[in-house]
Amino acid sequence: MALIVQKYGGTSVGNTDRIKNVAKRVAEYRSRGDSVVVVVSAMSGVTDGLIKLAKDIAPLPSEREMDMLLATGEQQTIALTAIALHTIGVPAVSMTGAQAGIVTDGVHTKAKIHNITPKQVHAALNAGNVVIVAGFQGETASGQITTLGRGGSDLTAIALAAALKADLCQIYTDVDGVYTTDPRIVPTAKKLPEISYDEMLELASLGAKVMQSRSVEFAKKFGVVFEVRSSLNENPGTIVKEETKSMEGVVVRGVALDKNQAKVTLVGVPDKPGVAAKIFKALGNATVNVDMIVQNISHGTGTPATDISFTADKPDLLKAQKVIEGLKAEVGYRDVITAEKIGKLSIVGVGMKSHTGVAGKLFETLANEGINIDMISTSEIKISVVIDLAKGEQAVKAVHAAFIG
Repeated sequence: MALIVQKYGGTSVGNTDRIKNVAKRVAEYRSRGDSVVVVVSAMSGVTDGLIKLAKDIAPLPSEREMDMLLATGEQQTIALTAIALHTIGVPAVSMTGAQAGIVTDGVHTKAKIHNITPKQVHAALNAGNVVIVAGFQGETASGQITTLGRGGSDLTAIALAAALKADLCQIYTDVDGVYTTDPRIVPTAKKLPEISYDEMLELASLGAKVMQSRSVEFAKKFGVVFEVRSSLNENPGTIVKEETKSMEGVVVRGVALDKNQAKVTLVGVPDKPGVAAKIFKALGNATVNVDMIVQNISHGTGTPATDISFTADKPDLLKAQKVIEGLKAEVGYRDVITAEKIGKLSIVGVGMKSHTGVAGKLFETLANEGINIDMISTSEIKISVVIDLAKGEQAVKAVHAAFIG
């Protein structure tokens, strides 16, 4: 008898028929004698619909109230999933994140999990129930409802698997596993039977929509081996685990395109110590997650000045602009330019650590396609470039063909 944590995303519970299918799958595992904890997202489209309702009233609504609103999406799904299990004779109980013992910090819309004390989950399992937990949410020590940010249901599942010492964690989605790139862009993309935490972490943070990066970080930290697989068929998925020697033979494991990026450029920033610190400290205090940063030093005559560009998630652009505008008098920059029609193309592979010439091949491939590079960022196992969003899919196809085939 195993303890299994299963997470079902919005597409997997997108309508009542799919919720019934989830219930049947859960019942199959339970019929083998396994104990099952199910984590669910809001039904596909529900969260976006709630956000739209809020923004129809206020362009920048209160983050506390947004958490209160968005948490209702997952609560619909847990109740419906429990009802679906009841109809096929499986005892089940639904729980909010707070009831499942998920305690978070107080950063609304982007909360971090502080700890999990799943007493009620254990009690319900011991009573013979399937436990269905609302993903994406928790509660502060003072009782405030919080949400965990994009992909928070994945994080809920991984964290619960760690806290419960589960034997298996499965992340069910609408794809068969982790592919070398988005199969909707490149139909010949290959499914990977396994991938390292570090590679998955890079792909998740770089726009691959299969997993959310914080979930992979958590899994790596606590050694939670998990499988990404489809809820729509019985095909084996992709196992995410520690790096092995055999993984180093593949130079590029995957190609990702993040279409959710925006760029901000501060023009004419005084070139003196402490200015960049003021800018990025203020952005950090406003919980704006900055990704790539490029500073161009001026070598002309006159007062030394520089341009500073950075990227952030598109939903944070208004917040970032507000922070930057508030710094104008203190920093003394000349102008601010924003761009939303950009894409971040990345290649990832632990094999980059032992192979040379990867960057040159990437840049040559893009040049042959007539695609200009705006910004560049690298790590030991990845190279990212900012390009024109209109040429993003063309770039993915060319780069995938060059490195993976």
